[in-house]
Amino acid sequence: MSEPRLATLDYKQLTSGVEYCKSPSAWEDQVLYFLMLDRFSDGNEKGYMDNDGKIINSGTTPLFNTADIQNATQSQADAAKWREAGGKYVGGTLTGLKSKLGYLKRLGVSAIWISPVFKQVAFQETYHGYGIQDFLQVNPRFGSNQELKELVKAAHDLGILVILDIILNHAGNVFSYDSNRQPNYQDGNGNFDPRWDGERYPVSGFNEKSGHPGIPFQRTDPGNPVVWPDTNDAVWPVEFQDPNFFTQKGHISNYDYDPEYREGDFCDLKDLHHGHGDANHYQASPALLALIEVYRYWIAFADIDGFRIDTVKHMDDGATRIFGSAIHEFAQSIGKDNFLLVGEITGGRRRAFETLETTGLSAALGIDDIPAKLEFMVKGSSNPEDYFNLFRNSLLVGKDSHTWFRNKIVTMFNDHDQVGRAKARFCADAETAKLVLNALALNIFTLGIPCLYYGTEQGFDGHSFDNEDRFIREAMFGGEFGSFGSKGRHFFDESHPVYAEFAKLAAIRTAYPALRRGRQYLRPISGDGQHFGLPVMLGGQILSLVPWSRILSDNEIVVAINTDADAPRSAWVTIDAGLHKAGDTLTCIYSSDSGQIGSTALVEARNGLSIWLTGPAAGVIVFA
Repeated sequence: MSEPRLATLDYKQLTSGVEYCKSPSAWEDQVLYFLMLDRFSDGNEKGYMDNDGKIINSGTTPLFNTADIQNATQSQADAAKWREAGGKYVGGTLTGLKSKLGYLKRLGVSAIWISPVFKQVAFQETYHGYGIQDFLQVNPRFGSNQELKELVKAAHDLGILVILDIILNHAGNVFSYDSNRQPNYQDGNGNFDPRWDGERYPVSGFNEKSGHPGIPFQRTDPGNPVVWPDTNDAVWPVEFQDPNFFTQKGHISNYDYDPEYREGDFCDLKDLHHGHGDANHYQASPALLALIEVYRYWIAFADIDGFRIDTVKHMDDGATRIFGSAIHEFAQSIGKDNFLLVGEITGGRRRAFETLETTGLSAALGIDDIPAKLEFMVKGSSNPEDYFNLFRNSLLVGKDSHTWFRNKIVTMFNDHDQVGRAKARFCADAETAKLVLNALALNIFTLGIPCLYYGTEQGFDGHSFDNEDRFIREAMFGGEFGSFGSKGRHFFDESHPVYAEFAKLAAIRTAYPALRRGRQYLRPISGDGQHFGLPVMLGGQILSLVPWSRILSDNEIVVAINTDADAPRSAWVTIDAGLHKAGDTLTCIYSSDSGQIGSTALVEARNGLSIWLTGPAAGVIVFA
């Protein structure tokens, strides 16, 4: 049972005597890992290594091997069952995740971003966590409030920070609209379709746990069991039962029309009213103030280190600014001086930049153009400059090439939504899957705060032909909806080549500050040592080394990937003439061909100064 009302929360008691985990000095030093809790672990796996590195054989779910591919889809009926399972809860838990913290630590992860953990409406399969029914209770399917606290403590003991995915924009499907105002608004099946038209809808009532709107749309007393017998009904804590907390304007149809995208519901997720006014003179509503209290509670109770804020585009900048200021101030009061607030800001890079500058959020989630440009570059179908220019467009950001992006953007190439792109993981195509290590290296060794989406380190191949999210949300622990069309097999395989190589990349990033904080330059290359230019596509494809430098003070690290999946590629690579001289050598500190590690490259006077590098097929090399 959670706290039934915000008014009873006692922050002095919650924080008294607690030694909270300190924030990191620089979030760009971290390697994030985003997981969907329902899809990660149920704790029943067999043959994995626990947090201390001990093999656990007490579970019932064996490790996946290639013979298990499509074991859940051998017949049309089985395939349909597998697909259906992907749209429902599969069974991941907080205790399951806790048991896999060692797996993440050994991978090189230093911060986990967890999908929303809060209690959902009872009558829908909102396994993803974005349909909140109780803002002060962990979803019982995942565990308890105490188990969340224990997970965070265990993560901190291993040096792993914890970021919660939170929702400010909306609650779950906690009430139903009355169709009398617009009975002609219908969907393709003839059902009432309460779409946004700028006017408020009357409400039939709060939804019971069955989904029926049988509860009066008004605040009631949670202490009166006759009036309010079941906290699975309506919305909690009780303050959220105030009808004025909701905009009540129906769902968004045009996600680019203002004010529709700020006032409307996300499908049936009910929009919360935050207040009114411009960013400098915003008047916060009781709903916004309540949300601040909710998330102050979770920081104080569970020792959370950061929040990823969902759907920031759909909030007023003033509301985001007030929330961010209040959260940062509270976090600082308990010693978390650099609490991370990452905003999901769709609508382009300019909008992301302007939103951060206006609201004071810590960073933006780079989901607009970074994932696609990174993926296309690695796969050889776009010019490298298209990707690298995302980090140095001073005309857009009005700052130096590395100032804003160094710690103000979270970069990733796989995620749970794939907004604006095909619903397919990087490894969905077997041929281009050979290049996944290149994508990981580009993500972890270029500017920003790198984030790895769960399953990428195991080569997950999820893809959809009907644009459904479920197919890129496979279960790491198998269940009824494992990756590769499987079931009943887990994927916590630390011998997987992608896992093993990524762990090496992460260790190198930790060891060399320039790879985390340094300036960044795409480097010209040459085949003959005389004619140099940036690597570009020829005939619609690029098959060559793509090198870049990270420079911090007087230290230069040179990284290169080979976009040719089938053959090694060599080139002269320009380096900084002010930091080296002819006759110096750089040493290979990493190569996906381990035989190269320890070899040296001689600095020669070509195009200023250059070194001759060879990258293995679909490989990565790092010289320092």
